[in-house]
Amino acid sequence: VYAIKKLQPLCDVLIIATVVDDETGESISGASVSLNDADGNNMVSKQSDENGLAEFIIECEENAEVEAVMEGYSSNKVTISGTNDEEFEVQIALQPIEKLIVADRIELEPIYFDFDKANITTKAAFELDKLVQIMNKYPDMVVDVFSHTDSRGPAAYNEGLSDRRAKTTVQYVISKGIDEARISGSGKGENEPKVECSSGCTEDEHQLNRRSEFIIVSGGPGMQ
Repeated sequence: VYAIKKLQPLCDVLIIATVVDDETGESISGASVSLNDADGNNMVSKQSDENGLAEFIIECEENAEVEAVMEGYSSNKVTISGTNDEEFEVQIALQPIEKLIVADRIELEPIYFDFDKANITTKAAFELDKLVQIMNKYPDMVVDVFSHTDSRGPAAYNEGLSDRRAKTTVQYVISKGIDEARISGSGKGENEPKVECSSGCTEDEHQLNRRSEFIIVSGGPGMQ
């Protein structure tokens, strides 16, 4: 007796990504557009065409992200949560890299570390690559990195943990080709909270205090 197994039809989704300038809304051609899996691992990369378009095919219900990188712009990515649509359009808006410079600081999205760890995560690397872009654009720029923890745990331990995180951050940037003389880092532990709440902090307040700061010492735009 032979069992007949019914094959399920393949279900694919066409991802249509458009890369645009966040300020002007104009399409950006020549951007490197990558399709990553849900963990941020690259599956395939293409260049955006003259209309800023890049197309990919994924399976239905598959979680993925589309990331766009272009010289002179801050990288950005869009998350795709499982869809069954035949076509799925996403727009990736890129900000000019200079917009991340606010006075004497470089304002990145939060650099998150795993609990009690100092290694650079995939998400942290995505943000730190923006710092590398800026420092490449301004070759005389010198940056100090300060890492802060929340107030949970012994103060001395937190200071050591934050120092390891700052040093790991600096080493990552150096590994991307930035001269070690241009970047240094140190940990502040829980000594300089953004929100003064001591032991009565909410989870949101803890998160605000658990941060990295990137201070431009010299060589920034408009600096002597």
